Amino acid sequence: MNIVGLLLAGGQSRRMGGGDKALRLLGGRSLLERVIERLRPQTTALVLNANGDPARFAACGLPVVADSIPDFAGPLAGILAGLDWTAAHRPDCPVVASVATDAPFLPEDLVERLAQGMEAAGAELACAASGGQAHPVIGLWPVRLRDELRQALVEEGIRKVDIWTARYRLATVPFPEVAGIDPFFNANRPEDLNRAAVLLDRLEI
Repeated sequence: MNIVGLLLAGGQSRRMGGGDKALRLLGGRSLLERVIERLRPQTTALVLNANGDPARFAACGLPVVADSIPDFAGPLAGILAGLDWTAAHRPDCPVVASVATDAPFLPEDLVERLAQGMEAAGAELACAASGGQAHPVIGLWPVRLRDELRQALVEEGIRKVDIWTARYRLATVPFPEVAGIDPFFNANRPEDLNRAAVLLDRLEI
């Protein structure tokens, strides 16, 4: 199946002190570079969801799409932007795989396992889980649901991912730790970056 990878970087990064969290460095490379490196081999194409001047992401060489829903409406707005971009530019891709750009240790078989889990459960959507915790923004989204998502955002004011996904059959796919590291560890705060650097050293030994 052809799948577009959607890199979500549309938030305001308040807990990181503002700015672009995805451009913070880890081991001399940005979080965004590390996520791209892990996701690119798993997908047919990549698109970056970010608001504001797209030029600051020029170095990554990806198309950048902003939220169509105003006022930082959360990750669902970014997912809708990715679905709309895919419908317009990659109609050969019926599904979008979204990931957070502050998760530098994403599994290298993420998309494959999500797709298998969704198919096995006969589900319409899939999201990843680790350590007994679901990660709602890391998942698979059929492009055909984009108008229903738009209606939920615009007409109903829905903002929480799990409130919208509860309307559909959702497969929650568990992933194990690798070398004692949660594959969906996310760097929300400056101290998380310090922790990520320690984990990175463990992986590279």
